[in-house]
Amino acid sequence: MTESTLGQKQKCGFQAEVSQLMHLVTHSLYSNREIFLRELISNSSDALDKLRFLAVSEPNYLENDTELAIYIELDKEAKTLTVRDSGIGMDRKEIIEHLGTIAKSGTKEFLQALSAQQSKERELIGQFGVGFYSSFIVADKVTVRSRKAGLPENQGVEWQSTGESDFSVETIDKKTRGTEVILHLKEDATEFLDAWRIKSLVRKYSDHISFPILMKKEKIEPSEEDKDANITDVEEFETINKAQALWTLPKSQISDTEYEEFYKHISHDFSAPLAWVHNKVEGKLEYVSLLYIPKQAPFNLYEREASKGLKLYVKRVFIMDDAEQLLPMYLRFVKGVIDSHDLPLNVSRELLQNNEVIESLRSATAKRVLDLLEKMSKEETDKYLEFWQTFGAVLKEGIAEDFANKDKIATLLRFETTQSEGKADVSLSDYVARMKDKQDKIYYVTADSAAAARHSPQLEIFKQKNIEVLLLSDRVDEWLVVHLPEFEGKSLQSIAKGMLDLDTFANEEEKKAHEEVVAELKPLAEAVKAALGDAVKEVRISHRLTDSPACVVADENDLGGHVQRLLKAAGQMMPDTKPILELNPNHPIIKQLDGRKGTPEFTEWSQILLSQAILAEGGPLTDPAVFVRQLNELWKGLL
Repeated sequence: MTESTLGQKQKCGFQAEVSQLMHLVTHSLYSNREIFLRELISNSSDALDKLRFLAVSEPNYLENDTELAIYIELDKEAKTLTVRDSGIGMDRKEIIEHLGTIAKSGTKEFLQALSAQQSKERELIGQFGVGFYSSFIVADKVTVRSRKAGLPENQGVEWQSTGESDFSVETIDKKTRGTEVILHLKEDATEFLDAWRIKSLVRKYSDHISFPILMKKEKIEPSEEDKDANITDVEEFETINKAQALWTLPKSQISDTEYEEFYKHISHDFSAPLAWVHNKVEGKLEYVSLLYIPKQAPFNLYEREASKGLKLYVKRVFIMDDAEQLLPMYLRFVKGVIDSHDLPLNVSRELLQNNEVIESLRSATAKRVLDLLEKMSKEETDKYLEFWQTFGAVLKEGIAEDFANKDKIATLLRFETTQSEGKADVSLSDYVARMKDKQDKIYYVTADSAAAARHSPQLEIFKQKNIEVLLLSDRVDEWLVVHLPEFEGKSLQSIAKGMLDLDTFANEEEKKAHEEVVAELKPLAEAVKAALGDAVKEVRISHRLTDSPACVVADENDLGGHVQRLLKAAGQMMPDTKPILELNPNHPIIKQLDGRKGTPEFTEWSQILLSQAILAEGGPLTDPAVFVRQLNELWKGLL
């Protein structure tokens, strides 16, 4: 943002991301332009919440005025619509920061990606808290006047912009605290000057707001007393919303539409939630929770340090946004409200760290969410799979983070397998129910992508024997299997580590044949090991391959290739571990190689086999140019 100062007035340029975002907002939301009112009312409600919280410890912030309300004023002659509140307000610095920049990491990259997927813009742009910018859908000029509570009247500030490249900021006198947003409506937006239209929109979108939303009544004739006192105009305001916190109402009195609109209010999301659960608890602890599962993932879902969490209220008084202590990190996608009767009104983030009430709330809230997901997984499987596709990788983190709920989380996991036809819809219970007779392990393979896992050469013997294998490709999966060593008494076993014991599924004839071929090709394995030297830990004859000539696997006590690559990408120092090369005794290439022992080309053929196996496993080659040269030389010899 660039600034030039002239006295107390500044001309400022919008941050580039703001300009891009306003363009997306005004174009993507044009067909639903009425939501601007919901967003402005929501911002006013947040400002009133913050003031009420500050006034608990600093009553002077109320400035001898206990009225906390939102006003909507219509001026048909001036063609303006004003949303005014008596909330916390903003000072000069805050109004520039809040209305001129978007201080979120990854914003630029996300907006560039967003503009390339038009169909999702409407659902995703709400993630930036862009409610104010929706004003420009209906207004060709917007004026904001604000004074922060506690500041003198001569330190008000006026912000003004036409929504193009810049805005102006000027110091003004403002008698009352709070903020008023004045929309100079476009010619095609005069419908929003109709009082009935505004009232219907408030009841549709903002009936749940816990502060009164007031509008002027139609002008009425003065009473006789007023006439005697020479008062000719009497202005009366009426409350046009219920003005009761939604979560305090009985569930039977709340419609699905009201639940959905409240979610949009607290999350600034433009799409309805996937599911919600509303509970009132009385007893040792007394609190109300209203928790939502979103449909859309926020763009910063995997930024664990990003703001997240629930809104915390104490006896209906707003305390803080993003109270991350109320939910474990792996449930960071959940939105909602917790209203406690057991916490003090002056509770701070520091006091939340080691508070017994918070610990109990956290435990109970996590259980509520997991119970909701469990019910959804059983009764609404399609909806649950929609959830899993969006948030499954995050839920997996709970296996390592939440020991108390690990077993319940394990039942909620879904995987793609060799028998799932490309869908991640198989539970561990499903897998166990389909296990073959005498099978005592849950087999899995990890890879950098679902496609790489699906085509892994280590799967070949399992496909031949029709043994199901989990295909794991999320970054978190390597940690998942470390912290989930077994399920329902069945241990999890990587098919790409250690010696693979499938004797249970082989008859005596097959076992004898394999023993014979291992003995027969032992000289070949030793020759290949000598040719490769320190590039491999061991060379052995495989019984896990049916189609590929070779594969690499990790030793039982070593990290697999996939997790090594993940740790290196994260900047971790890794020990120098070598792979084990396994050869397919029935493959024509291996038979040809066996006949070339002692020839000049044997070493290069062995090196090519190792390079191919590393590539098939998803690993990088130490020197790709050498591999290409070796292949070219091999082609020359065949032509």
